[in-house]
Amino acid sequence: QVQLVESGGGSVQAGGSLRLSCVASRYTSSFPCMGWFRQAPGTEREVVATIYTGAGSTVYADSVKGRFTISQDNAKNTLYLEMNSLKPEDTAMYYCAADIVAIGGICRAWRAYKYWGQGTQVTVSS
Repeated sequence: QVQLVESGGGSVQAGGSLRLSCVASRYTSSFPCMGWFRQAPGTEREVVATIYTGAGSTVYADSVKGRFTISQDNAKNTLYLEMNSLKPEDTAMYYCAADIVAIGGICRAWRAYKYWGQGTQVTVSS
């Protein structure tokens, strides 16, 4: 059974920064795709950023481009999300997820991801 454990969430003021971590119970390089997703109350879960672990290629939601950075440290089996210039609209529960399939080097939509963490709350105040 694969476990993903997120940490690093918290409360910050607008303009602040946070770094989320996700430790996997097995090699992160064994997952073709990993990503960060978020869900605010009353809204659907949405992608924040994904990484195709083999090539290290990344994809970001338009709303976070230039502010967030996804990265992986395979030696530590850890996925990161560096979040800068945070805005109140970034407030959500953030989830780490891993998928066992990548099609043509492209990560699938969030509903297809096989493994999920429990989430870490990020709250940004204005």
